[in-house]
Amino acid sequence: MADERKTALVAMSGGVDSSVAAALMKEKGYDAIGVTMKLYDNGDIGVPREHSCCSLSDVEDARSVAHRLGMKYYVFNFADEFAEKVMDKFVSVYENGGTPNPCIDCNRYLKFDKLYRRAKLLGCDTLVTGHYARIAYDENSGRYRLQKAVNAKKDQSYVLYFLTQEQLAATQFPLGEFADKEEVRAIAERYGFYNAEKPDSQDICFVQNGDYADFIRMRTGKDYPAGDFVDPDGNVLGHHKGLIHYTVGQRKGLGLALPAPMYVCEKDTARNRVVLTTGKELYRSGLIVTDFNWIEEKPEKPIAVSVRTRYHAKEAAAEATVLPDGSVRIHFEEPQRAPTVGQAAVLYDGENVIGGGTIVSVL
Repeated sequence: MADERKTALVAMSGGVDSSVAAALMKEKGYDAIGVTMKLYDNGDIGVPREHSCCSLSDVEDARSVAHRLGMKYYVFNFADEFAEKVMDKFVSVYENGGTPNPCIDCNRYLKFDKLYRRAKLLGCDTLVTGHYARIAYDENSGRYRLQKAVNAKKDQSYVLYFLTQEQLAATQFPLGEFADKEEVRAIAERYGFYNAEKPDSQDICFVQNGDYADFIRMRTGKDYPAGDFVDPDGNVLGHHKGLIHYTVGQRKGLGLALPAPMYVCEKDTARNRVVLTTGKELYRSGLIVTDFNWIEEKPEKPIAVSVRTRYHAKEAAAEATVLPDGSVRIHFEEPQRAPTVGQAAVLYDGENVIGGGTIVSVL
């Protein structure tokens, strides 16, 4: 009798989460294939060619886990797509005064587009990642739902709002039901994975030493001129070292001696000015969000939602209205601090992600 076991393509970063996700799929009886995405070369991120790529050890960690689990393992080179869809977009958003979230773009265009399509070409039944989120099928609506992880501290549903019904149907997040990260590490130790205690990655992978401005200058070969810090009335407070060094809500690193703490509330690209405030101008009553993806049915009337405007921000009560051009206007019940152009606004109904998109203006 032919083997009818299903096949899972597991995205493996070399970290403990994706390693345990692979192990759990094997336990469920899947034939699992491990894949690591090669996203950039040393020269792309300003690392000398003779140095080891910062992700080389991650590849070896992933390969070691795959070998221990008896899995096939491959490295797919997606460097060209990553450069275009993630790094160049990161630069463009900063140059135009916004603050991007490249991890969302990497998930959207690489892991759940490029890799998802590669999984289909390979005849795999499901794509598996180590994200902390859950997928459920609602028989009443006939739709798949994206839900928050049981572990609220690790929940990553915010960075997955773009998933389509087709993608949700063919994706699994084995870690979404775990209440504690230590449970995940314990499974890794049981399997003998030597990355069981490996720390979680925190920084943007392609930005060395956390210096966004250095990366942007390296990527573009351009200098970004200094300009004025001004208050909301236009009074000059000092001089900034280039707009790409700042983001809305920032207080530290301004290099000014001020009588009271001040925060960046606007980056005026037309006049090359950074507007500072003591606080009240940071609070906004609403947003306009475009490139919106609806996971739940798109509403015909305004709906009550909770909104997250940054990855780790608290949710805020709001009303969402679909505009004639397909964009979404969000009006907060109470003004919210420092929502930022370029970030994602993700709508929730309790545990369920309703949908999300990119903030293009604040009201």
